[in-house]
Amino acid sequence: MGHLHKSFDRRDFLRATVGTTVALAAASVTGATAATASAATSGLSIPKDRIGIQLYSIRDKVTALGFAVVLPELARIGYREIEFAGYTQNTSILGRQITLPEIRRLLDDNGLRAVGSHVGIGNLRGNLQAELDAAEILGMPHIGTANAPTNVNTVAGYLAAAEEFNTWGAAATARGLKLYQHNHAGEFAFATDQPSVRLYDVFLRNTDPRHVYLELDVYWAYVGQYRWPGFDPAAYVRDQPYRYPLFHMKDGDSNPSKADGFDIVEFGAGDLPYEKFIRDIGPRAAHIGIWEQDTAPNTQPNPPGSLGAAERSFGALKGLLG
Repeated sequence: MGHLHKSFDRRDFLRATVGTTVALAAASVTGATAATASAATSGLSIPKDRIGIQLYSIRDKVTALGFAVVLPELARIGYREIEFAGYTQNTSILGRQITLPEIRRLLDDNGLRAVGSHVGIGNLRGNLQAELDAAEILGMPHIGTANAPTNVNTVAGYLAAAEEFNTWGAAATARGLKLYQHNHAGEFAFATDQPSVRLYDVFLRNTDPRHVYLELDVYWAYVGQYRWPGFDPAAYVRDQPYRYPLFHMKDGDSNPSKADGFDIVEFGAGDLPYEKFIRDIGPRAAHIGIWEQDTAPNTQPNPPGSLGAAERSFGALKGLLG
């Protein structure tokens, strides 16, 4: 297994990483026009007939009603790809916990595909093969985590995390799967020991592109841009499009009174520049768009609550991609 950072020393790494940060910032100005023109003539890279949903968005309904009710409803709405946030439901539904083969059967019966799953980073560290087994049973091509690579926000901390992900990713590749990491805002902060180095750049540069992939949460990337300016979220994807098989299409509405700068809202109700983003990333690779709204269970009226938000957001996403 090739570890990228072993090909140059620490000083080379720091120079290269700083250069990446500057280049990404510049790309937001100089690269957008060319990428937009190219995408406009070649079509968008997020297919409208494969819109997915992260089940965390409707976690209240999964727990209370169960997969046998929720999955057919998602298929009726038009979702085709399912990203899991756990494989359990209320045990009172069946008198026991549902099994992975039973979930797989429900997916198949409703024309749905498991595209990925968020698992705790502790599970990758201590129970990796079981998580890969679950992915195989459900037929999903990706397995990932929404945890930060590490809570040690130094260059050394992120280098160590990259080594771990390279090991886990190689194990996933050996099973025909792709390991991915989903960002929040904190990954875009600067290292506490090297304030000119962005943590996300350390992770991206030092993880092996053959084995470690990224799920860009577009909302949290724009929050990161708001809090730690100097990069363009779309530029990361333009630079390495094949490393981003999945996106979280989460909308936000500007709110300068909040530290993050935005409120999470239903898709289409916010003002994040999604139309510009999906053109600026370019058409060089396909990316599955997955709707997520952390606040969906609180959507009013309730009922329909989170499922209502899921249906309205699907319509807005379909319109954007259509």
